[in-house]
Amino acid sequence: MTDIETRTLAASGADLTYDIHGDLHRHESIPLLMVGSPMEATGFGTLAQYFTDRPVVTYDPRGIARSTRNDGTTSGTPEEHADDIHRIIEALATGPVDIFASSGGAVNALALVARHGELVRTLVAHEPPTAQFLPDRDRVLAVSTDITATYQEAGLGPAMAKFITLISHRGELTAEYTDRPAPDPAQFGLPATDDGSRDDPMVGPHLLSCCGYEYDLAALAASPTRIVLGTGRASAGELCARAAIALAAALDSEAVAFPGGHAGFLGGEFGMTGEPEAFAAVLREVLADPSKPGPNGSTV
Repeated sequence: MTDIETRTLAASGADLTYDIHGDLHRHESIPLLMVGSPMEATGFGTLAQYFTDRPVVTYDPRGIARSTRNDGTTSGTPEEHADDIHRIIEALATGPVDIFASSGGAVNALALVARHGELVRTLVAHEPPTAQFLPDRDRVLAVSTDITATYQEAGLGPAMAKFITLISHRGELTAEYTDRPAPDPAQFGLPATDDGSRDDPMVGPHLLSCCGYEYDLAALAASPTRIVLGTGRASAGELCARAAIALAAALDSEAVAFPGGHAGFLGGEFGMTGEPEAFAAVLREVLADPSKPGPNGSTV
């Protein structure tokens, strides 16, 4: 078992908790920072075990698990999260790091490298839920807005049912998609009754801040960071996979195909199991060889 050191760091409006797996000052080992959002650090527990030859850093985003907010809010913008990641990298005091970031974490990490690319050697951004470059952008944003409104009006079950339907839908959103009846929460094992809580990060402000985030392509292109977009082989056609491919094209590159779907790196965390060993092998090769977009040139 790799030793884990837990540290805390004060940030604007929050106290951040992060974990260092292994020896941070191991000779010639560049730290690998794993970033999710709103997923907490424990989601990378399995994946981190495949990188024991280098220090791995995981953290709880502000407002999630151990990283408590003290400003009265429950979520954060990509810019706020990017600033948090910036602070953690500087606190490590090791120089530039590599980053594997998934889902909302990929949005936040891209926001970071647009402003502080000198801190990141390689960023692998896996399936960021980004509507900006999709042909059905307006519908994606309208559906996301409806999900957050449903959460405020009816609670978690109805909103989460709409969210699951959105992220699992394959292909562009059409008028037929937006006109059909709302999904039944019971279909997904979700409660139909409203418990009154409104602090779930997935269907709250986080959703729109990710899907609606506007990237600065010029800044990303000028960044010294090597940016690799990743998509899941099993999630082809889904929103996050389509978004990764579209953003890669906007950056004049191609997305690398990773094993599994959106949660392909999970090894039982949150009740989901992907293909973590195969996923880690692809990630390792992508990080190791900057001369090609993916393992053996494998792209979507």
